[in-house]
Amino acid sequence: MGVGATGISLEGLDAVPWDRLESGLPQHPVKEVPRTLRRLALAGGAATEDDCYPLFSCLAVGENGRVSSAVTAALPFVVALAADPGMGARVTLVEVLECLFRAATTAEPHLVDEEWPAAWRRHRGAVRGLLADPDPEVRRAAIPVADGVAPLLERWRVEADPAVRLPVLLALGVAAAEAADAATEGSAAGVAEHGAATVEDGAGSVEEARAVLAGVLRDGGPVMKVAATHAWACLDPDVPVRQADLLVEILTDADVRPQFEAVWWVPGVESGTLSREEVVSWTGSLFDHAPKTAASFVVRLADAADRIGDTDLCRASLDEAWRLLVRWPSAAPALLPVAGGLLANPDDAVRLKAANLLAMLGQRAAVYADRLATLVDDPGEDGVTFIDGTVGDYARWTLARIGDTRALPGLVEQLYEPYREHYSRSYCHGDPRLPDIDDVLVPLRAHADVLLPALRQVMRHHSARNGGHGPLTGAFLRVLEAWGQDALPALPEVVPLLDNARGSLSAADVLAAMGPAAASAEPALRGCTILDHPANHWKVAWAAWRIGGDATSALRLIGNAVLNEEGPFYGPVHLLADFGPSAAPYANRVRHIMKNTEGWHRIQAAVTLWSITGEPEPSTSVLEEFILPVADGDDRYGNFGEALRALTRIGMITPAVRTALRTVKGFDRRLSSDWDYRAFLQDEELRAAIEDVLALP
Repeated sequence: MGVGATGISLEGLDAVPWDRLESGLPQHPVKEVPRTLRRLALAGGAATEDDCYPLFSCLAVGENGRVSSAVTAALPFVVALAADPGMGARVTLVEVLECLFRAATTAEPHLVDEEWPAAWRRHRGAVRGLLADPDPEVRRAAIPVADGVAPLLERWRVEADPAVRLPVLLALGVAAAEAADAATEGSAAGVAEHGAATVEDGAGSVEEARAVLAGVLRDGGPVMKVAATHAWACLDPDVPVRQADLLVEILTDADVRPQFEAVWWVPGVESGTLSREEVVSWTGSLFDHAPKTAASFVVRLADAADRIGDTDLCRASLDEAWRLLVRWPSAAPALLPVAGGLLANPDDAVRLKAANLLAMLGQRAAVYADRLATLVDDPGEDGVTFIDGTVGDYARWTLARIGDTRALPGLVEQLYEPYREHYSRSYCHGDPRLPDIDDVLVPLRAHADVLLPALRQVMRHHSARNGGHGPLTGAFLRVLEAWGQDALPALPEVVPLLDNARGSLSAADVLAAMGPAAASAEPALRGCTILDHPANHWKVAWAAWRIGGDATSALRLIGNAVLNEEGPFYGPVHLLADFGPSAAPYANRVRHIMKNTEGWHRIQAAVTLWSITGEPEPSTSVLEEFILPVADGDDRYGNFGEALRALTRIGMITPAVRTALRTVKGFDRRLSSDWDYRAFLQDEELRAAIEDVLALP
């Protein structure tokens, strides 16, 4: 069998009982491991990155988090190939080693192959030897597998290449922090969580690492000083706060900017190195525990960028401002003038991002209404990060959020335009983006008379293009439902939707919201097309009653469903709430349901019981269960909001709820689980609801 071009023993490779081992994922058979290793060994200098990919698939941690026996068996061969100067894919093979090492150190100990720790110890010397390889790319790729502070300190002392020194410095901070944690937790626990090497490093190595970081921060070049701050933050999160002035000075220095991309290498980044703007974003995250400093940092970056005409830094600053605002309401006062001032920037992307921030700030942005009004036809787009929409779209949305009537002309048409010829638009969750149609229009009920003609027109166009019901039909109907009786002129557009099973129930909700004024639609409603499920019939009967139908028959149908339906849903309890004391015969059943359900159903049962009896208790005590946990950090904001609305309807709260809501009101975080514009809308909605509840006796 002989020896491969790289010098590894093919006999040794064949001697491994691969058929008894298992790969990381069942869809990648273990036989691919020796086949790939053999191919690499025979290819030698001609081996490529693509040749290594099966190793990632077969040896990666599986879906169950296990580090398989094949990983242990493959380790010596991967190490040998990576260390051989005749191998053409050495850097990728070192990345394979890093993947295996990371997997073994992050998986639960009982899920790691029992022979792995000993195998890693046997080959750790050879792996660390890669840190001294003549090829700087290999040295750099090996930094994540240094496995301890001591080898990183050794490399730091002799490394001359700045593009290797900087990632060594960054890794040194991480390793020192892990070693310090391991020492604090005790050797046994430390080994289990951090690995043996970090415990072996000891306090002396950690202190030496601190001294290195202090020396770089004192005497290093500008980019290395920023890196030292990042590294030291792993040991002391307050270091960046103390070095904020230095960070701003370096990051706003145009002469320093090219140096970042030359040396700031991070493992796993596709481009290899980070630009100055990417480092700005990474640096901003160092202040996540200090909101005031974070806001000040962004303001100072933006002011400097605007003053010197640094467009890229302006964009990066606004991206950081977005990140702060979506997390911390307290950042708004500091960032408002930043966004307002950059509306006049000559760069399209900067103006767009600034207008988007002002839209997030809502009423606070009213001081810039006149300037925004001049931008409603601005066609500028963000051609860099590809945020959808134009400057004009965001300017008009901001005016709508403010309640400025200059947003109204053309608003509906502008919202519909991205969908006119297409079914949808694409976006990334968590990134800035244009809002959904209903999120813009629902709050504008006071202007329904102005907006309805255009809304009716686009509804007709949408229905014609999509055979009666399209992807936006639900959004249109949510708007009309929220507008209630003010949406009555759209009745001709709503009634035809009753003929389509996909939209008929939403159309029924709209009719119910319109109330008796929509009585002419009752025959069409009773004959609407629905999927033949009992719940759909209950909904139709309820809606028909709401627009003037027979209350007795509707109550009987819905009440009997509540009596007879079993858990976990127990029938249409929420519909029964609208009948008030007339539903008294079903009170005991509702009380039973309230005691035996959870979540939304329990909330609705509590409201229904109150509506029947008129007694706040026990309903308010039940609703209390959904309020108090949020004051302790629970983030189930959907049920929280439902409980708030229920308490407002009941008109009374408990002392415990009042105390909890005062606590929640003081939270400096968005009351939302979303990370895009919806975080702002939900936060505003919940905070307004909190104020309404706190105003109750």
